[in-house]
Amino acid sequence: MRRSPIVLGATVVGTAGVLAFHPHAPLPATATATTPSATATPTATGASSSRRRSSSPSRGSTGASGPATGDAVSTVYGDAQVRVTVDAGRITRIEALQLQGNDPRSVEISSGAAPLLEQSALRKQSADVDAVSGATFTSASYSQTLQSALDRLGFKAPDGTRATLQVPSR
Repeated sequence: MRRSPIVLGATVVGTAGVLAFHPHAPLPATATATTPSATATPTATGASSSRRRSSSPSRGSTGASGPATGDAVSTVYGDAQVRVTVDAGRITRIEALQLQGNDPRSVEISSGAAPLLEQSALRKQSADVDAVSGATFTSASYSQTLQSALDRLGFKAPDGTRATLQVPSR
């Protein structure tokens, strides 16, 4: 009996806290990406970082250079497409032109996964990226569109790897 006022008080405070909670507003379905070259490109994820690496001397098996845009890869959550820049046989930049964005949750997932996928591709110098947990469709479609862009340039990864992730069927 002595604990009932404490339990009731805690219940009232907890209920008030839950009712006062305001979740973050979802991201809009489309956003504008800005890149260092001041080019604005519509994406579903916002800005994609363009981290560069020059510490590793390894190069692709070809001296491929220049930009190339990959094929748009469709999934049930939307399309993915990237543009890659290769300089002297090294992937130097990957820009997400579009990523999954059919609904706010897809935009949120893709926004979080895109920088991780880009870092993986730049680190490995390959489209055989590490899949991001919880972003299976984004990871697979990003990998496939990146591989198609690299194929257009005739770029081959230093270790010979190619994209292995496949977009799941639903």
